[in-house]
This record gives sequence, C-alpha cells and structure tokens, in this order.
Amino acid sequence: MSDDDRNDPDDELRDMLRQFLSGNASFDPSQLAGAAGLPGDAASIQALMSQLQGALRSSSDGIDWNIALEQGTTIASKDAVEATPAERASLDQAFTVAALWLDEVTSISELMTTPVLMSRRQWVKDTMSVWTQLAEPVATSISDALTNVMQEQAPEEMRGMLQNAGHIVRAVGGTLFAVQLGQVVGQLSAEVVSGGDVGIPLLGDGTAALLPQNVAAFGKGLDIPDDQVAIYLAVRELAHARLFRHAKWLRLRLITAITEFARGVTIDADRMQELAEGFDPSNPEELREAMVSGALIPPRTEAQEAALARLETLLALIEGWVDVVTARATSRLPKSDAVAETVRRRRAAGGPAESAFATLVGLELRPRRLREAAAMWAQVTEAAGDDERDRLWSHPDLLPTSDDIDDPSALVARLTASASGAEPEYDELDEAIAALLNGVDLGEAPAGGEGDAPRDDRESGHDDGDGGPKPV
Repeated sequence: MSDDDRNDPDDELRDMLRQFLSGNASFDPSQLAGAAGLPGDAASIQALMSQLQGALRSSSDGIDWNIALEQGTTIASKDAVEATPAERASLDQAFTVAALWLDEVTSISELMTTPVLMSRRQWVKDTMSVWTQLAEPVATSISDALTNVMQEQAPEEMRGMLQNAGHIVRAVGGTLFAVQLGQVVGQLSAEVVSGGDVGIPLLGDGTAALLPQNVAAFGKGLDIPDDQVAIYLAVRELAHARLFRHAKWLRLRLITAITEFARGVTIDADRMQELAEGFDPSNPEELREAMVSGALIPPRTEAQEAALARLETLLALIEGWVDVVTARATSRLPKSDAVAETVRRRRAAGGPAESAFATLVGLELRPRRLREAAAMWAQVTEAAGDDERDRLWSHPDLLPTSDDIDDPSALVARLTASASGAEPEYDELDEAIAALLNGVDLGEAPAGGEGDAPRDDRESGHDDGDGGPKPV
C-alpha cells in the first residue's frame, strides 16, 4: 500500500471508527446503544455494532432501511401470541357480518380481496415500506446536519479528515435513524388494532386487516362482549379500506401531502450544535430524547402551517366519514356506543400513531376537526342520503372543503337540490366557472354586461341584449 493510500483521510477516519466500534477504544458501546434507544444487553449491542460496521463498509450514500425492518420485526416478535383457531374464526365471522352491514349504509362497493388477520411481525413487514417513504426526508436532513456540525465542531487537526468523510458520517447517522424508525414501528405494532388504525393507508389499496392479539387487548376490561368489539372494529376497518379502494386518488394525495411536508422539515442547527458541545457520553439518553421528541425540528414555517391545515382537513374528512358510516352500520349492536367512545378516547389521547409521526416528520397527525367533520357528514347523510354523501368521494374536486366543515348548509342545499332533480343554486365561483366555459374573458367583461346578467337569462340560454341563444 502506498503512503498516499495509508494517509487517505477517509481510510483514516474509517479505521478510527472501526476501532471505536470494535471496542478497541475507551468508549463503552452500551452508551451508543442507549443513544439509539436499545436495551443494554449484549445481543442488542452486538446487533447495533454490526449494523454500524456494515454502514461503514457500504459505498452507498442512501440509508439501509433493512435495519429498520430488522429492528421492527425483532421488537414485534417479543411477547407475540399466536391467535387460536377459535379466535381467528371469530374475527373472520366478524368481517363477514361487517361487510353485510356496511352494504346497507354505503354505496361504496365491497373489497375484491378477502380481509386478513395479521401478527404484529407481519404488520411491521407489510407497512415498513410506507414508513420509510415518510421518514426518509427527515432522516436525510438529520444526517446532513450531523455532518455539518461535526465538521464545524471538530478540532482543527481533524477538520481535514472530516471534510472528506461526509459519506461515513451520513452512514452512521442514517443507521442510527433507521434503528430509531425500527424502534418506533416495532412498538407501534403492539398498539394498532387494524390496517387503517393510524389514519393513513399503510397497506395496499383494498386491503383490510385486523391484528388478533391487539384486538383482544383493546377489548380487555371494557365489559363489552368480545364479538361486539370485533364486529365494530371490523366495520371500521372495512369502511376505511373500502373508501381508499373507491377513491383511488385518495391514497396518493394523502401520502404525497405528508411526504411534501416532510421534505420541508429542516433541522435546528443551533440545537444540534448545543447537543454536540454539551454531549455527555455517560448520558446518551439526552441524544436519544432529542431525536425522538422532535426537539431538533424547528417551528413550522407559514407554508408548512398551510400544508398542515390542508392535511388535517383531509384526515378529518376521512375519519369523520368512517365514524358516521360505522355508527350507522353498527347501530344494532347493543354496546356500539361504548366501543365508539373507547375509540374516541383513544384518539383524543393521541392515537397509536401520533408519537410515530412526531418522531419521524415532526408532524402531529391528529384530525383536530374530526368532530366537526363527522357532524357535517351526518347532516349530509340525513338530508341527501347515503348515495349523495358517497358520491362526493368520486373526484377530488367534489370533496367538501374546510368551509363546508365550518358551515355545511350550502353543501347540504346543493346535494339536496341535486338529489331532487332541481336546478342547483349557483354561487360566485360556479358563475365564474360557467362564464369561462362559455368563452367569456372575465378580465375584459364590461360592467353591467354578461357578468351581471340576470340568472334566469343565463340559465335559459339567452343573453341580455342581442336576443340570440348563447350556449350554457
């Protein structure tokens, strides 16, 4: 090996880190495991060291998300209990009943695939691809910020070495984030009861699933018959899955909104620098807490606040629709109100996914306007019926707006008129769209001209001056 090869800064740093990770330095590896949120047992420490060494050997700048999958499935396998044949048969029956009851209250058709029963481990495996998609923008930001801070805070004699070692530092930072993701998703697998429990479609379109072990834990201590709990949760899950299969644009719109928000997330460089300057190796919990609490993510920008408002409105519309349809479908269950109240309390406490999203993208994915959205859907159902309510999901342009949630009266009036075959009442936006379709230049329309024509003339297809017909 030449002198140049031996003195390559990347190789020097890589060798130093490898010695560090192999225990040849004075650093206690259990401290790094603690920073990653792992238990201090030998197996966990060895696994982390192996993952970090693999990251150092890799030539890729990307994050090895297989680490998250391995970590998540390992956690999900702990305390796992296989469903008995009787439990599986009971939940299969609950899905059958749920499908029949849903058919009575929604025009959105049944699923093409059979609902499935999942273990916690299987849930982690089947949902991890979506979690990594959502987490990657923030993981990249953290790795980049870590690289910058290390270069700025390193002693003078090491700066030249670190200047050329961004890949290595990013690899270590990315690995720690992947471990954190695996921890979050693995812990979440013990809480979710169904595929749609977190509010977004983590499984494939048209896939409905229940987790038997978690369904049993959900119903424990409620003093509600198990079969009623199972049917209620099956109805909710089928309603959620049916909606996303019916509105094929909805999944992409929701996932895209979340990932776009995440791409706008930056890391607080000052906070990162404070951590680097004051980091106590004997107290790695401080670093882990900063990573999982969202403390490294600065306050949201105005653009992010606007994006969050749109996202929360969409989530509220989805969950509100599911709540209303589920309530109607389960009205014959004696204890349905009690199960619904348990779901509401669970959601009010943050739901099973809030900490996950706060950790991964600094986003509190809670449908804050859920109560108002559910009230709107209930009014629409009562006034216009199930078919008109569900027709609003056929195209994104038909979906109710935030204003409709605030005051459903105009929406209800339009739907009622449409259902009765009456000509709907147009508002200013409707008139502007009609004018554009008729080829009218709104910017050049003279005052008192076509834009001010009486409504009866426009709707009858006649203008207000030349007596000739005008297309509507």
